[in-house]
This record gives sequence, C-alpha cells and structure tokens, in this order.
Amino acid sequence: MQLSELYKKALAFEFLSVEEGMFLFEHAPLTELMYVADELRKIQVPHGKVTWQIDRNLNTTNVCVANCKFCNFYRIPGHAEAYITDMPTYRKKIEETLRWGGDQLLLQGGHHPELGLKYYTDTFSAIKSEFPTIKLHTLGPPEVAHITKLEKSTHYEVLKALKDAGMDSLPGAGAEILVDRVRRLISKGKCGAEEWLEIMHQAHNLGITTSATMMFGHVETLEERFIHLVKIRDIQAKKPADAKGFLAFIPWTFQDVDTLLAKIRGVQNLSTPDEYIRMIAISRIMLPNVKNIQASWLTVGKETAQLSLHSGANDFGSIMLEENVVSAAGAPHRFTYKTIQAAIKEAGFEPQLRNQQYEWRTIPETIQEQIISY
Repeated sequence: MQLSELYKKALAFEFLSVEEGMFLFEHAPLTELMYVADELRKIQVPHGKVTWQIDRNLNTTNVCVANCKFCNFYRIPGHAEAYITDMPTYRKKIEETLRWGGDQLLLQGGHHPELGLKYYTDTFSAIKSEFPTIKLHTLGPPEVAHITKLEKSTHYEVLKALKDAGMDSLPGAGAEILVDRVRRLISKGKCGAEEWLEIMHQAHNLGITTSATMMFGHVETLEERFIHLVKIRDIQAKKPADAKGFLAFIPWTFQDVDTLLAKIRGVQNLSTPDEYIRMIAISRIMLPNVKNIQASWLTVGKETAQLSLHSGANDFGSIMLEENVVSAAGAPHRFTYKTIQAAIKEAGFEPQLRNQQYEWRTIPETIQEQIISY
C-alpha cells in the first residue's frame, strides 16, 4: 500500500478498509495524518467553528448487574449506597441546569433488575410535563437491551415507547469496542456487539438521533479498533435517507484508577497524546459519513483536546455540569462555560454553543457560573 494513494482515497470520502486504516495508523507521519483529517473537517464542517454544549450527566440509578470491569460507579442490588433517583431530585437538578444555561439531561444509569419500561416512560413523561423545554439524551443501547429483556419485548417497541414518553436522542453509551472477544473480557453482562448495533439501527429507523463512542486503550487490539469503526460506518450507511443517524463520534481513553481491570488483570491505560490524536484523525478518515468528531477533553485533558481540533475534531463536547461515571475511574479534568470557550479560542477557533442536534444556541444572558462539586 502507498500512503499517497490512501490519502487520495480518504480525501475523496471513500470507505477505507480495516487493513488500509491500520496501515495509515501505523505508517503515516502524524503531521500528514492530521493534515488529511483537517482537510476533511473543513469540507464537512465548513463554518470552521468549534461547537460545545451545556448539559448535565444525571444518573437514574447506580444499581447494576452488568459487572463491567472498568466501572467504579455501580453498586450491586441491596448495597447500602444503592439509589434510584426520585422526582424531587430531578426537579432540583433540572432547575439548576436551566439556571446554569443548560438545555439537556444526559440521563443514564445501571442495569437495575427491577426497573422495567414503565419506570423509564413514567420518569421521562414526568420530567417533560414539568420541564417541556429540557432535552432528554437518555439511556444507551445496553440499557435498552436490558429493558427489552425484562419486558420480553422488541428493541423497536421499547425505543418507540421511550420516544413517545420524551426521549429526544440516544447516546452511544456502552459501545466500548464492538467486538465480542473484547466485550466478554470487560463487559460480559452487557449486550453483544451486534445487539448494540441493531438497537442503533432501529433507533435510526424511528428517527431518533444518536451518537457513537469508542473506549480504547485496554484489552483490544489495533485491528479491533478498526473493526469497531467500520461497524459504526456500516450502520450509518443503512439509516433511512431522511434520518440523521449518528450525529457524532466520540473516541475516549480507558480510565483505569481502581478498576477491576487494573487491579485484577493489571490492565492500564498506556495511551499517549500522540496515539489519541492519531485516533481522532483516523476517526475522521474512517467515518466519512459521520459529520461531527468530538474530542474527549474529560479523559485526555485540555492540551491534547486542543490539538485534536487540528486533527479532524470539530466539537469539544459538553462542560458537563455533573458527571459521575467516568470521573469515578479517575478522569480529573473540568471546564466551566468560560474556560471551555477560552480553551477553544487558545486553539485558534471560534467557540459556538450548540444543542444536541448540533443547532447553534445563543449563550443565555442570565447564565450563572456553576460550582463544580461532584
């Protein structure tokens, strides 16, 4: 294979194979890879701005029976610290979120063995009845799979009921690496790769917008990362013509502090800034049918995320007024609505507030600085 030919294919928005992508990752000089990805970004996102969002990551419950080896957040049923979030708590936190300029809840939780579809539809409906303007970016394919199993229903029917109750969009949670060898080692209790993809396909058929993620830097091989990317690309290619499908792709690095993967298997996150930037560039190149590539400042920090903006990324994600899952495994980085804009400007771009649909928002005049306390 010749690098020049692969660059040419990439710049023509052609689908590269797993083997071609791996060749680029392993042999392309970083500056050239960054250049190609940046050129693609300029074509796909011609306004040149870097978007960001204000939302709150709120958890429905921390009770989970999936037993993921990288998660420090969950508690087993009956644990003294187990909880299910009640409506007074949602009310208080939504009011805070609106006061701080947020327009959305990223609402996720664990695989609670006793919380079926009615709990989620009742919760979504209650939130929407009190706060009709708040957007619900909720659950993820593994939670949908868990609810479907409890209800002995179908993915389509469960997703339709959730949408009717107020789900606005479906996050790409629980993707990890979409190869079952990996999933058996790190998240055996979650749905398999094909079920994750099928749920996303059904969501697209229902007109539910989604995102896709990849957690890397643990037990996966380089080839398995590229298999993951191709699977995401293939599902996006199957969406109905009038559906948006995957609005964004977010690669992030495994956080290893005090996780079972680290303590029992000795797996540590050895990803370097160079490797992360390569993965951002490769994501833009391998996913020509996904418009937005998001830099995960939460897991890699400000400086690496800023470099990602010159490597194919066009989005800085959310300031996350609250986040409890990834932080529990050691992610230390934080932004406010002022400092995230400053970081984007330092990187040479104009910041632009957005909503989940990547539509631009004006920063509310009444916005208040939040106190980060989680």
